[in-house]
Amino acid sequence: MARSTVSHEAGAIYEFTPDLEALETVDSGAQLTIDTRDSLDGAVQSDSDVLESVPEEVNAATGPIAVSDAKPGDILRVEIEAVRLTEDHGRVVTIDGFGLLDGDEAIEAPRTRMTPVEGGGDDKQTIAFGDLEVPVEPVIGTIGVAPDAESYTTLVPHDHGGNLDTTDITAGNTVYFPVFQEGALLAMGDCKAAMADGEMCGTGAEIACEIDVTLEVIGGNDAAVDLKRPLVETDDAWKPIASAETLEEACKLANRDAIALLAAAHDLDETEAYMLSSLTGGLEISQVVDPLVTVRNAIPKASLSAPF
Repeated sequence: MARSTVSHEAGAIYEFTPDLEALETVDSGAQLTIDTRDSLDGAVQSDSDVLESVPEEVNAATGPIAVSDAKPGDILRVEIEAVRLTEDHGRVVTIDGFGLLDGDEAIEAPRTRMTPVEGGGDDKQTIAFGDLEVPVEPVIGTIGVAPDAESYTTLVPHDHGGNLDTTDITAGNTVYFPVFQEGALLAMGDCKAAMADGEMCGTGAEIACEIDVTLEVIGGNDAAVDLKRPLVETDDAWKPIASAETLEEACKLANRDAIALLAAAHDLDETEAYMLSSLTGGLEISQVVDPLVTVRNAIPKASLSAPF
């Protein structure tokens, strides 16, 4: 099947709404290349370019892309095959009013550090941070579908996905989204050349990328559970992802999603599945800096068969 390209130049959104209009419509099984711009829309190109505040429009997400036959109650499977950098530099910034240590007198904001990309070809790419070399491990920061009822800017994560800033959303892994609207209406962007779990200063090494994906619709009746929030599949684990106002509440949501998966897989009641969740896998922090915080609950595949 030929792979077509969807470019941010054709269309990108800054808000996930229930009534999104499709930039393009594809069939289930479509193979696409998604071309994205950096999350700051090119505003930062040197160390002297600083941001006094978070821009009103940030984290442009290329799309939305409608998938034929996707309907509410279904699941959209997004296989991420490759993420390629399309700039020779990224940028890390601090912004007043944003970040885990916002307001700390030892932290300067605003401030920018450009991160040149080095290597390539047969060499593993790195980004330079002073005299340090940080491995390039691209992450898709913002990815999601049209939400159920409320609207969320691309800075906000929620049950539809959005600004999840999760390091597992990368090449080689697959993300599953609940479908809330006809066509699902997928959009993505806000890539990072490198980012640590937590995204403490508020950004990774923000950079433009190309993303190769394959999209597939899974009928709701073919799922062992009713998927309420995003779920990521890695080589060795299934990881429900949840976002909430507090870390504790996000942990509870991700744990409840893990319990549902374990209960369905092993014919357990909720209490038994809750007990099992305390023995296998574990909670992981995705990010703690967005308007809502995001966590995931990793369940090893040794403990959980495929739910779809």
